[in-house]
Amino acid sequence: MRPDEALERLRRLGFGDADARTLFEHFDDAQRRGKRGHGYSRIEWLETLGDLQPGARPERVVAEEGYERRDGRGALGYLTLAAACDAQLRAPPAYARVVVASHCFPTGALGYWVRGLAEGGLVAALTATSPPRLAHPEGGPKLAGTNPLAIGIPSSDGRAVVTDVSMGKVTYGDVIAGTASEGDLVPFGGEQAHKAFALALGLQLFVDALVREGYGAVLVVARPEADPVPALRDRAVGARLPGDY
Repeated sequence: MRPDEALERLRRLGFGDADARTLFEHFDDAQRRGKRGHGYSRIEWLETLGDLQPGARPERVVAEEGYERRDGRGALGYLTLAAACDAQLRAPPAYARVVVASHCFPTGALGYWVRGLAEGGLVAALTATSPPRLAHPEGGPKLAGTNPLAIGIPSSDGRAVVTDVSMGKVTYGDVIAGTASEGDLVPFGGEQAHKAFALALGLQLFVDALVREGYGAVLVVARPEADPVPALRDRAVGARLPGDY
């Protein structure tokens, strides 16, 4: 799929120009980074959804200095997170802020969102839930989503460090893109998979406790008090750090 075709297909789904562009920029960034499961294949996936509401608008329902709550109101999670992140950049916290988004799914490549915040000068950590996909390593029902955790750290040299790790051996996006099967959706780590499962379950309950109902996301943003990345890059002696492109 060509970029111009990708953007046009989003418009044909009923998204207005601004929302179509927001979605396209997310998918295009993932595609260029080789993350096909979060790239243009997601447009094909959106085309299969019968309950898509392209006109829905997310809403900020609580706005305090250290806390925000948002509700997707039927909008795609991508658009809910885009609005939340834009708001943090427009009005950063004095020190730190927790942002809780309910009815927020799908959320895409979480590293994309924290990268934008880090490039805007904020430290950010973001996690999100999804339909249950991971069972206990010893078997049983699926209890947690793949529940990625993304962290963005700004840097005075303009090269933010961005980590984005799913707790699954593969992501559901890999299944959508056809590069993995649903049978591959297990906690990563092999004999140490109990560690990834513990993180997935902890993140699941962390988000569930804050969003009240439905799938959601929790974002923490803060103003940095130090600039540790340049010194880390010096110590890394040219090694590729998380998020480098």
